[in-house]
Amino acid sequence: MSQNLSRWYNVIMKTTVPLAASVALSVSFSVCARDISPLFRPAADERPYGAAPRSRVLEDGGTGPYKAVMTEVPGFAEHTVFRPADMSPFNPDKPLPVLVWGNGACANSPIEHAKFLNEIASHGYLVLATGIFPETDEPYRGPMSRPEQQIESINWAFAAQDGAAGDEYCGRIDVKKICIAGMSCGGLQALHNCADPRVTAVMICNSGLFSDPSKAMPNMPMPRKEKLKELHSPVIYILGGEPDIAYGNGMDDFHRINHVPAIAANLPVGHGGTYGQPHGGEFAVVARTWLDWQLKGDAGAAKMFVGKDCGLARRPGWTIERNALAENVVEIKAEQLPVFSHGACVLKRFRNGAYEIMGAMNSKGALQ
Repeated sequence: MSQNLSRWYNVIMKTTVPLAASVALSVSFSVCARDISPLFRPAADERPYGAAPRSRVLEDGGTGPYKAVMTEVPGFAEHTVFRPADMSPFNPDKPLPVLVWGNGACANSPIEHAKFLNEIASHGYLVLATGIFPETDEPYRGPMSRPEQQIESINWAFAAQDGAAGDEYCGRIDVKKICIAGMSCGGLQALHNCADPRVTAVMICNSGLFSDPSKAMPNMPMPRKEKLKELHSPVIYILGGEPDIAYGNGMDDFHRINHVPAIAANLPVGHGGTYGQPHGGEFAVVARTWLDWQLKGDAGAAKMFVGKDCGLARRPGWTIERNALAENVVEIKAEQLPVFSHGACVLKRFRNGAYEIMGAMNSKGALQ
């Protein structure tokens, strides 16, 4: 098989056959493929192949150190990408963690959460949002999205990391750090997909599983409460307090989760959250800080959620609850360990005196 044919074969296998996480995480390609977007699944809303990708800059690119852009990727139908406009700072030694997002009302457009997602991207994240690219700020009116679109986002991240979307993404994506998330109906989609072994964190916003699925809206994904047992990574519920129509469902979920670390954060703003406020408002601050902790190993970010006098408890209006596993994390610290020949190790120390090794820490104080 020629080198070109071999490359095509590898890409086709990568983009059409879901790989087990243990295998997928070990695969890498030294050469980035180019101009192969026809391999991705077409859709009725997709623009003609070869058309220039559309993009928009929102709120001057966000407040983070990496000015963000909202864009589309040819062939990646029914998905919108939020990412740093300049991808050159990111490489295999400094890859972008991934946030996979589902929208409120299961809308097939991220326009209602664009400021929130753009802000997160500006702090060094690749955000893969369900839905077609919103050319204007007009509310979306169209068919609902599908839960499978989140899985398509994860599949695309792996393929793009290995070159299927060209040099701009190749080698710049951290496929070992993927958070699946969503708001309201999008949160139900995230819980529907939470068992995927490639998921390393879960963020549920203004949402929670229905105790009585018959009360749900038509066409909403409706896992039963038993689905919570399939969670296998840390989870946070970010809710709008008692005025939030999803508060009861979300808090009931939280109180049922005892096998993975779980946090419930509430700000009494109702079901709409703060997504439409400048830069996504308070919800964006809390979400991004939790992502910094979970996906980047940022010890400073952990202080917002760890300890009795944590940062979130001091922010006006916010309340925080933690389950026993999350409560047991009393500090994040770096120490030299004999098992490492050099460098530092990031640890979680539990009340019983045990330590969990989270990973090696680089010179900038983040997990490698």
